[in-house]
Amino acid sequence: MLSEWILRARFVLILLMGTAFFPLDGRAWWDETHLAIARAAGHRKWYHAAGADIAKLKLGDVEGHNHYVNNACGARITPALIFEQAKRYDRLDPEGHLYGAILAALRGYRDFQARNLYAEYHLAYAVHYLGDLSQPLHHLPQDDYNRKYHAASDGIVNREALRMFKRIPLYSIAIGSEEDLAREIARIAQLSLKLGCTLRKEDRLIDREQAWEQLGHSASLLQAVLRWLEK
Repeated sequence: MLSEWILRARFVLILLMGTAFFPLDGRAWWDETHLAIARAAGHRKWYHAAGADIAKLKLGDVEGHNHYVNNACGARITPALIFEQAKRYDRLDPEGHLYGAILAALRGYRDFQARNLYAEYHLAYAVHYLGDLSQPLHHLPQDDYNRKYHAASDGIVNREALRMFKRIPLYSIAIGSEEDLAREIARIAQLSLKLGCTLRKEDRLIDREQAWEQLGHSASLLQAVLRWLEK
């Protein structure tokens, strides 16, 4: 019994240390939710979709800053911002650069493909970041509201997401260039920021229907990106 208690105490300590070193604004939809987004989009290697969160255990802030952006409510998110953020990929940047990380990871994928190198791990990062794009609290600063609701928001549909991935609503998006991609990233980011600001104003958790709708934005853009990459 004593040894079991010690193991449990160690586990709790590890969780507390993880929270200290990897703050809430670096979290994401939980694993099964990310996997569900990738499956709904038709990604054949959907099982890689949680990899970027796993990487944060080793890479810390260098990777964590790719998962969020600290925006003010009312901020205008533009394609130009996405291109500018891409320059900060894999750099320390407390304000976050999720939008540019999507573009930069896909550039890495295409570069490796062009050189006949194994490119799938670059795509796995992009798939994860595209999932984070629809999480409203990844577009807001780490304030009291974010700390209060972030973990619950991440897991709002996680229990059934992978089993019910076909429930994620898809719609048509056309991507033919980086410019198209940047416009779509900006569009979804703006929608997610607006929702996040509404939730913060109302001091409430995202509801389940809103969460499924948000997942649809990520899955639809991922589906379009996969088709673009196949051209």
